Amino acid sequence: MRHSPRGLARAAALSSRIGTFVLIEVQKLRHDLTELLTRAVQPVLWMVIFGNTFSRIRAIPTGHVPYLDFLAPGIIAQSALFISIFYGIHLIWDRDAGILNKLMVTPTPRSALITGKCFAAGARSVAQVVIVLVLALVMGVHMTWNPLKLLGAVVVVVLGASFFSCLSMTIAGVVAQRDRLMGIGQAITMPLFFASNALYPIALMPGWLRAISHINPLSYEVDALRGLLINSADNLPLDFGVLVVAAVLGIACASALLGRLVR
Repeated sequence: MRHSPRGLARAAALSSRIGTFVLIEVQKLRHDLTELLTRAVQPVLWMVIFGNTFSRIRAIPTGHVPYLDFLAPGIIAQSALFISIFYGIHLIWDRDAGILNKLMVTPTPRSALITGKCFAAGARSVAQVVIVLVLALVMGVHMTWNPLKLLGAVVVVVLGASFFSCLSMTIAGVVAQRDRLMGIGQAITMPLFFASNALYPIALMPGWLRAISHINPLSYEVDALRGLLINSADNLPLDFGVLVVAAVLGIACASALLGRLVR
């Protein structure tokens, strides 16, 4: 199948723009190590306090998998969720600073801007993944250190962060105000977390919550991470498929609503 030189040039230009947006966000992260440390507090508390407590009292049955092993992938996904779900605020800040207006009048496709932002959210999330993995190692969690599986886990986290950051940016395009976005983000973050399999198996949930968990992308992210890191799942093709479709749909929705922010 042949590709025209013009099509290849457009694809290369689009990839270059996306890479530029990702690089800008990573540079911001490199110069703000305080954010990394403060965002690490919550997953550390979940692992050290919640994980240790429920492991000792054995309140949550997880089959042959020790509870800390079961919990660690869920906390990795939770950390990425909490970083990504407020990413729409970055767009509103860019709008208020006049940056978004300047970008919108350039020939850069809206999808490139959104894709760059969501992959930047993934890069920030991966930094948290490293912290949780180190903590898990210290706490004696039995996880694989196979490089290919770790790379797969990184891809899963980036896909999950892409969807949830796009969800946040889509909400930003609808509400267009920082305070409203903060309120909505806080209202949906914990329900997304608790209506997933991050803390407990889906089989333990009541029927109505189980139904919600089956349409919650976070459940598929956690399931994929467990399959890769602790070999406790066998639905990787389904998990990856759901995450890819969710990320693509998220980029499309956020791109379609981006123009509302600059009107």
